[in-house]
Amino acid sequence: MLKAKAIRKIFTTTLSMFIILTVFTFPLTNKNQNVLRTNLEIEDVTNLSTDKIYLLNKENLLVRTEIFIEGKTIEEKITKIIEYLIISNDKLPTGLNGYIPKNTKLLKISKENTNYILDFSKEFLSYNKSFENQIITGIVYSLLELNNIEKITILVEGKYLENYKKPLDKTIGINNQYLINSRKDLNKVVVYYINDINENTYYVPVTKYLNDKREKIEIIVDELKNGPNQPNLISYLNNNLNLIDYREESDVLFLNFNDYLLDKNENVNKNILNTIAFSALSNYDVNMVMFEVNNEEIKFVSRKDM
Repeated sequence: MLKAKAIRKIFTTTLSMFIILTVFTFPLTNKNQNVLRTNLEIEDVTNLSTDKIYLLNKENLLVRTEIFIEGKTIEEKITKIIEYLIISNDKLPTGLNGYIPKNTKLLKISKENTNYILDFSKEFLSYNKSFENQIITGIVYSLLELNNIEKITILVEGKYLENYKKPLDKTIGINNQYLINSRKDLNKVVVYYINDINENTYYVPVTKYLNDKREKIEIIVDELKNGPNQPNLISYLNNNLNLIDYREESDVLFLNFNDYLLDKNENVNKNILNTIAFSALSNYDVNMVMFEVNNEEIKFVSRKDM
């Protein structure tokens, strides 16, 4: 009996090895070879990647959008992004505009660790002073989307701008909105809204300064429920939506809502998830937001999805 079992085992093993060898010795089809070669050629020749930049809508709010940037080094990508942000650029999506003054040249890029220093030509200073904050913020936020950049310093002909002499990061806020009436209980919260332009959906971060000592996620949900007070921005949250509780565990922010997070088909709107998640990820040092309905996990959004 043992001999029979041994023979069957040897036969099974031999047959399995024969099948494996047969499969791996078949030649690849031309179709598969062409697909692989084409993908490699595109990556090697163009080195294109999708990166986020911030452009102005007609209300002069900075709107996040994506472009393909060609460049193998950070310096090359910085140069391409700056070209996109110049007012005369005609490659932008309809309804969105650049803001760096025409004929501006990027004279030099240097760096000190993760701080990148940009030196512009004198044409940069021809902007309207009332738009200075939006211009500086748009440049900083656009470039900080690139990996390995943590701060941006802006010079013009080797000199610092009067109001921006220190390295800048996202703590300067974006589309800043001041809703404060005293110095007590100050809070700073980033909230993402939707802006639909020519049938395209864009996300717009708004940094709100307000007198509210509550936890930031509570403020975020209420602000989204109440809706934006800027024209053409949208929030899809139902007024009956309630955040039951929340917790932070292992780099994940868990948000537990009532049934109004779901529609009548028991689905959840992607824009609702993203506006809440993007807002949360901008305010909390976590890498994922997990959505729950009555303590049952339904969806998650990670930082790489932003």
